[in-house]
Amino acid sequence: MNQVFRCLTTTAIILASIVTISAQKIGYVNRGSLLAEIPAVKQANNNLEALQKQLQKKAEGMITEFRGKYEDLQRKEQQGELSPKQLEDEGQKLREEEVKIQQYQQEMQNQLAEKQESLLLPILEDLNAKIAEVAKESGYGYIIDDTAGILLYKEEGHDVTAMVKKKLGLD
Repeated sequence: MNQVFRCLTTTAIILASIVTISAQKIGYVNRGSLLAEIPAVKQANNNLEALQKQLQKKAEGMITEFRGKYEDLQRKEQQGELSPKQLEDEGQKLREEEVKIQQYQQEMQNQLAEKQESLLLPILEDLNAKIAEVAKESGYGYIIDDTAGILLYKEEGHDVTAMVKKKLGLD
């Protein structure tokens, strides 16, 4: 009797859960297309591109200087202008300079990633807030991002991209 009661209770809970889940309205949005249309994203990308060019120019200067020193060292070695000790010392200096270039390139990547995050995070937060507003206003329990094209099936009536676009003032 106790097992029958437990079985019935479990079945009732499962059925209640299924009814609750099936009652949820699910929509989708293509955040990628929205982000492509937001002027602030375009400006952020332009700023990132400018920073990247500036940092890249410095890196190229460092590499050009390194190559010049390397070629000069090779020339001096071939002409016998350096003692083995001098050659070893100059080679060590070049290796240290090469490490500095590699460190700068890593710092450059970190700087770009930090700048990208600082520029895009407020935009993404605003976009997510607008998506949440549309979801609440339209009675959606869930909004799924369709940017990656992972949705295997979708009803067009549940696409909230246009509503979010309107909230963002992009229409």
